Amino acid sequence: MSLKIVNLSKKFDGKFVIKNATLEARPGEILGIFGVTAAGKTTLFKTLAGQENPDGGEIYVDDKNLTFVPSSAREIELPEVTNQKFWNRVFKTKRSGPADGEIQALALEAALENSGGVLLLDNSFCQMDLILREEKQNLLRQKARENNLTVLLASSDFEEVFQVCDRVAVLSGGEIVQTGTPREVYENPATSEVARIFGRNNLILARRLTSSKTETQEFQTIEGSHRIFAEMRDKRSLGAINQNIFLAIRPEYISISFGASFPEDNLLKATVTDVRFMGHTTLIKLDAEGLHLEAIVLRLVGLNIGDECVVGLPPDRIQILKE
Repeated sequence: MSLKIVNLSKKFDGKFVIKNATLEARPGEILGIFGVTAAGKTTLFKTLAGQENPDGGEIYVDDKNLTFVPSSAREIELPEVTNQKFWNRVFKTKRSGPADGEIQALALEAALENSGGVLLLDNSFCQMDLILREEKQNLLRQKARENNLTVLLASSDFEEVFQVCDRVAVLSGGEIVQTGTPREVYENPATSEVARIFGRNNLILARRLTSSKTETQEFQTIEGSHRIFAEMRDKRSLGAINQNIFLAIRPEYISISFGASFPEDNLLKATVTDVRFMGHTTLIKLDAEGLHLEAIVLRLVGLNIGDECVVGLPPDRIQILKE
């Protein structure tokens, strides 16, 4: 069954929590609803499930309008995992009762077996350890395809979205601001807000110096007053020449060196301010005369806090973002 919502809105105390949300999810697909805390994910799910009445818009399953159909008559399931008494009966042989991760895992398994329509999963892996989480995420992907389920997964973890979802809708301030595959959203965020919340990113406030007709644009950063070049991809993102604008570059695209490099890569002198080992990668924080940057490398050799280095920001990796 497909799910479609059109201009769906929900207010509390006169303020929009969900505003004009429009999206469509297809059978066999896992659609991520990504947003930070209090972005409106849970309210959206409760409205879809009929636990809250909308203040505008429509909800369709296939071609059936379910906007004001009682929750008990909808084919939209929002599993309940907070009924502690029920789960204590399930685990009656265990003295200590169920762990939160076990509750989530069992609730997910039950939902995947019983759901025949649209399944809404709200942060359904957040209490599981890494091994259990990967096991149940693989199960979800398998069952969604085998049973042709339409699944919406709400999450504030962009890595979970990459692991599980076919597409993602980014929810910010109650509005869906971008939809696409996780890779599309990560590599081409539509706004500075999406770039800020969907994974680590360096957002650089700058002012444009060149004409909008120039293919490679030159900017001056507000912090550090650096001259930086970026390739123009969408003229609409440039704004007026006298306005500040955000440039964005992912940490993994920043290079670090101690000697010669490619001069066209926006070379800046910087000082290492922090080094954080993160397992398979290392996060390096840098200060380029007041412009603070983050870089991610696979291995770190001989780099310490206080060291001076040269960082490169390739123009073709810098995005020019509109607000």
